[in-house]
Amino acid sequence: MAVRWVVYVARCADDTLYCGITNDLDARVSAHNAGKGARYTRTRRPIEILLVRRCATKGRALRLEWRIKQLTREEKLQLVATPSAIERLARRVSRAASA
Repeated sequence: MAVRWVVYVARCADDTLYCGITNDLDARVSAHNAGKGARYTRTRRPIEILLVRRCATKGRALRLEWRIKQLTREEKLQLVATPSAIERLARRVSRAASA
């Protein structure tokens, strides 16, 4: 069975947003909240997961993560607030990668 990757958007304790990828979300959240995750989240814990999108491959997850990181804070919040928005963004990223 193939490893499933996820892209996630989290809210940090200081109300900033963080986007990352993982193949084990529970372990990644635990690492972030233990201060052993990304440098950005070490001083901004605990984190709360706001959005998760599964991806078939690590490459797709990385491309979607990069695209989300290009969004403004307001655009990221809109993405979180509108469930269908992440699907539209993922399709655009997938089409761009195959073009």
